This record gives sequence, structure tokens and C-alpha cells, in this order.
Amino acid sequence: MNVISEQLWNRIAEVFSRTAIPHVTLIELGVVLALATAFSIPRATWKYFGLLATATHELGHAFAAVTSGQRLSGITLRLDHSGTTTSFSRGRLAAVWSGFWGYPVPALTGAALVSSGFGGWGPAALATGTLILAASLLFIRNFAGIFITVAAIAAGAVLVLFVPDHFTGHVAISLGVALLVAAVRDLAKLANVHLRRRDRLASSDAYILYRATAVPSVIWIALFIAVVAGCWVVAWQPISATLAAGA
Repeated sequence: MNVISEQLWNRIAEVFSRTAIPHVTLIELGVVLALATAFSIPRATWKYFGLLATATHELGHAFAAVTSGQRLSGITLRLDHSGTTTSFSRGRLAAVWSGFWGYPVPALTGAALVSSGFGGWGPAALATGTLILAASLLFIRNFAGIFITVAAIAAGAVLVLFVPDHFTGHVAISLGVALLVAAVRDLAKLANVHLRRRDRLASSDAYILYRATAVPSVIWIALFIAVVAGCWVVAWQPISATLAAGA
């Protein structure tokens, strides 16, 4: 038992150390982009991968609430890709701050994973994400949310503890690109709500922010798009370097 514990702790220490930078080929980049699209665009695959995007979205609200001094009450995740993060604050600015960081956070997470993967920190990034998901269990308030979060934690733990580091770096890049694509898909869905499905406006972050600030929803959507686009620019830097090296 002591030997197993020692090996486990050694593995954890290795995970948070920088590893060899993964060699990513042009063919692999094409496959990664194709897989990211396959995860995020078709309804059949989005039904499952979209749950991770939803969890990341709600964690964005939760993290912003905590960093702005609000009291986080709970997070609810549903299998229909909807979710709710409940927090309490006496200040309107803090509420607006936490309300904004939902749609941009999957893209921010994706850019961080891509940059970490290309920098040799892929295992550390995945381990950090897994720990954040584990901590979020304290605030999950429904069975579906617990199921989604535990499944994500289990997948992350397997990757971090049992998969070789040189492969985990590739996984971090692939997952990052998939989350970046998912962020764009979610923005398209948000725009569709405002243009064609206005009966669902009450669930729109942009509309909720409009009600709280009187700033038009279109401005908030434009800000979401600007942040997501910035994340794509950040993620594109190591990808473009790889493309240039392979040219």
C-alpha cells in the first residue's frame, strides 16, 4: 500500500512538471480540427460534448462570482445543456461581472489548454482542470450536475494519472480546440435566441445583463464575440507556428 501511495504521489508531482513539447504535425492539426468540429457541430455528438461546455460556462459564472466577493449558493447543470449558477451580492457591478463570464469562459479554457499543450504543460493544465471540477462538486445542487461533473473528473483523472505525458499534451490541444469551436457554437445559439427564438430570452445571459444595466443585448453579445475571438487569436499563435514549421 505504501509503495502504491508513493508511486501515486510521484505521478502527481510529475504531472505538474513541464514535459517535452509534443510534436504536432500538419496532419494531426487537420484531424484535431475535424474532431473538434465533429464533437461540437452535429447534434448527435453535441448532445454529450455540449455538457462539458455547459459545465465550463457555469463554472465561469461561479468563478467570477467568487472573485467579485459574492456568496456562491449553488450550481445546477441539466442534461438539456441548460444550467444555473446562483450567487448573492449587494452590488450591481459584481452581479454584472459574474453574469458576463459565462459564454467567454469555454473559449478562455480552450485557449489555455491549447497554449499549455504546445508549451509542454498539457498534463498540468488537465490536472488543474480536473481539480477545479472536483472542487465544484461542493456547489453542485442536482443529480444531473453531479453525474456530469463526476464523469468529467473521472475522464480527467484517467488521462492525468494513467496516460503517458507525451500523449496527454496532444489531448490537451485537441480538447482546447474543441472548446474553442464549442464557444462559437454557443454564441451562434445565443444569437439565434435573440433573432428567432425570442420566447427564450429570459434564459439569455445577454438579455439578463440588459435587464440589469439597460445596455442593449447586442452590445453584450458583441463583447462575448470579442473575447471569444481574442481567445482564438491567442490559440492560433502556436498553431500558426506549427503550420509555418511544416511549410
